[in-house]
Amino acid sequence: MELKDKKVLVFGTGISGIGAVELLEKVQAKPVLYDGNTKLTKAEISERLPMGSNADIIIGDLPEDIMASLDLAVLSPGVPTDLPLVNKMRENGIPVWGEVELAYVNSKGSVLAITGTNGKTTTTSLLGEIMKYHAKEVYVVGNIGNPYTQVALEMTPDAVTVAEISSFQLETIHSFRPKVSAVLNITPDHLDRHHTMEEYIRVKESITLNQGEEDTCVLNYEDELLREFGSSLKCKVLFFSSLRTLDKGIYINDGAIEYNDGTNKITVCQISELKLPGRHNHENVMAAVAMAIAFGVPFEEIHYVITRFTAVEHRIEYVTKVRGVAYYNDSKGTNPDAAMKGIQAMDRPTLLIGGGYDKNSSYDEWIHSFDGKVRYLVLIGQTREKIADAAKRCGFNDIILADSLEEAIDICAKKANPGDAVLLSPACASWGMFPNYEERGRVFKEHVRHLH
Repeated sequence: MELKDKKVLVFGTGISGIGAVELLEKVQAKPVLYDGNTKLTKAEISERLPMGSNADIIIGDLPEDIMASLDLAVLSPGVPTDLPLVNKMRENGIPVWGEVELAYVNSKGSVLAITGTNGKTTTTSLLGEIMKYHAKEVYVVGNIGNPYTQVALEMTPDAVTVAEISSFQLETIHSFRPKVSAVLNITPDHLDRHHTMEEYIRVKESITLNQGEEDTCVLNYEDELLREFGSSLKCKVLFFSSLRTLDKGIYINDGAIEYNDGTNKITVCQISELKLPGRHNHENVMAAVAMAIAFGVPFEEIHYVITRFTAVEHRIEYVTKVRGVAYYNDSKGTNPDAAMKGIQAMDRPTLLIGGGYDKNSSYDEWIHSFDGKVRYLVLIGQTREKIADAAKRCGFNDIILADSLEEAIDICAKKANPGDAVLLSPACASWGMFPNYEERGRVFKEHVRHLH
């Protein structure tokens, strides 16, 4: 779609919406920035816009005459696609895009795109570093916090874009086509948004929607859904496995990551050379390596980067040691499956801080994964009673309820013995207590560093 002079509704006034307005004005479209939240004011939204923006701002109900005049709607990732207003736009024949689609159609070069329930940020960050070492023009964008729309127009045909793509962003793609895609894993998450597991799976797998025979999709062989999905794809498929050797693909064998192209085996690195702990991180490394191989990056460049890469902030991030107790920030453990990875990475008695916003998750499997490591479970937020009930059902009774994250940290500091760990790995989103998991992790680190 030629966007010049088109009237485009941008739905959502957060970082994605502002990025979309900025791009639209640069291509001479006429954006209308809209938010249904009547607690917002036009003045505060206007302050977020770039200097000189002429975007119209509408709060509350969208007038019928504006709806009738629209050529396109661009939804921010946080806007559910089944809202009555969005359905009405579709019924009126208005195309509905997301920020990723808008950025993609205005960008150039090759896209490497990563999705999955867990591990996206670590894999995206690592692949981004590999590509920066390999190529001159690299952009790391998407759900990782850098809006794709803000850099799309800068790209040349030589650009390499490494994109972390959430299920929310995949709901609104149309022509988005990565040269290399990856689906790391699929476990229950965001069912409050997608309603059924079947729909969540469909959305995740749609990252391959437009890929052709010359493109590649990297998949986790140990995820049965993805193993089956791989057999249905028209693009090339490259599997990785942390539990078995593969006739073709990338896997762990005898303490090393190996790649087999079907004819030759190459040792990529020794596991002991990596600075990322835990099997889930070794899977993230293999996924990033597989994507780099598919793109054609030489093995010596891959080895150089992966053996120097350290943990992503807020993902099993070592903070400090206070009175012999090690503190870890895993605020990015926003669902039970991610939080299981956090506790599995601990190698000592652990006091675990959990709880937050309820995404309709089940916590039993997470609690069973404690495996005798957890001395106390300190719970905060909206889900604290729900998780406490689940823990008792599972036979775990060393539970303490706290009213704030700071209080939870203080309780852990008092209860911990030298040699223990205190782990923030909430198994829940941060909303209701914090604007995002980054702020939750920042508050955790700041409070821990003031302990004596």
